[in-house]
Amino acid sequence: MNLKKKSEEIWYKINPVLGYIAMFVTQDIVLRFFFSNKKIINNDFSIPINSSIILAPTHRSRWDGLVLTMAMGRRVTKKDCRFMVTKSEMRGIQGWFLKRLGCFSINQLSPSLSALRYAIDLIEKGEQLVVFPEGKINKYGKRLVLREGLYRLARLATKKTESIIIIPIGIAYREVSPKFRSEFCLSFGKPIAMNEYLNFDVKEFNELLNKKIINEERKALKNVGR
Repeated sequence: MNLKKKSEEIWYKINPVLGYIAMFVTQDIVLRFFFSNKKIINNDFSIPINSSIILAPTHRSRWDGLVLTMAMGRRVTKKDCRFMVTKSEMRGIQGWFLKRLGCFSINQLSPSLSALRYAIDLIEKGEQLVVFPEGKINKYGKRLVLREGLYRLARLATKKTESIIIIPIGIAYREVSPKFRSEFCLSFGKPIAMNEYLNFDVKEFNELLNKKIINEERKALKNVGR
């Protein structure tokens, strides 16, 4: 009974009308008006075909979700970004909107079975899942021990589908706290094929992933003058 109740709390489909309005307002008005310039470094990156994609970006600002959706959302990939967020972000009015825009919550310290099943189901269906490996906004880019969730989730999902790609992404802004008419840059790293790292333990994989996303962030920082 409890499992069913928890499942109902996170299983929200994207509201097509609200999704379209949110995409128009955020990408065509808010981002265009607030930022003076945007840069994307793709490093010959191409969207993997017939693969389940997990986006693994750095997390420096609340703007991250919007700029990432602009770069890898429906207009570009024909897929929505499905964000895995903390339970605290799903409260109140913000939570009401996030649920209807395809986000779902997970307890980072003790994820429920239903939340894991839901995330794996999204991966199996070829949805585009976004997981911030640092687990929270790391404003000044201090080195953190990455959360274990992404690796464990990807490992579990390999039992359902073999082709799982993790894309390391660096996101940077000209200022630590983005200001009006500032600029941002996203740098995409070489996709990581999960089935090539199944012999890694979580510590080894996180060290690899951390190195790759920080390397991409350095490129992005350089392009915004930091």
